[in-house]
Amino acid sequence: MGVFNEKKIIMEKRILKYSLLAGAVYFILVATAHQIGIKVPVLFVYFNVPSQYYQDQIISFMAFGWAVFLFSAFLNPANKELVRAVLIAGFGAIFGLSIINLKTDFKILSSEINVSYFWAETIGLLFYVLWLAYFYSRINKDKRWKIL
Repeated sequence: MGVFNEKKIIMEKRILKYSLLAGAVYFILVATAHQIGIKVPVLFVYFNVPSQYYQDQIISFMAFGWAVFLFSAFLNPANKELVRAVLIAGFGAIFGLSIINLKTDFKILSSEINVSYFWAETIGLLFYVLWLAYFYSRINKDKRWKIL
C-alpha cells in the first residue's frame, strides 16, 4: 500500500471520528432546545406541531442519550460494534420518522403545518447516517485496521 493510500485511510478515519462528534454536538443542541422549549427548526423536527411540556422533556433526555451514544463512538471509533450500533439506531430513527411523516394527519392539528419540512429534516438525518455508513465501510475495507 502506498503513502497516498495510507494518507487516504487516515483521512477517512478522521472524517468518521469527527462526523460522530458533530452528531453528538447536534443532539446536545436538540436536547437543550427541547429542555428549554425553544422550537427551532432542525433542532425540533416537528417544530410547528403543538407539543406538551412532558413530550419535550422526554425528547430532551432521549436526545441526550443519542449525544452520549455518538460521543462514545467518537471517543472510540475503532469499536466496530459501537459504530455499527450507531448506524443501526440511525436507520431505525429514520424509519420511525418516516412512519410518523406518512401516517400522521398533521392537518388535524393545524392547516398551516407543511409536512415537507419534516421530510427535509428526515432526509437530512438519512444523509448523515449514510455519510457515517460510507466512511465506516471504507475503513472496514482496510485489512490493516484490524481492530475494526
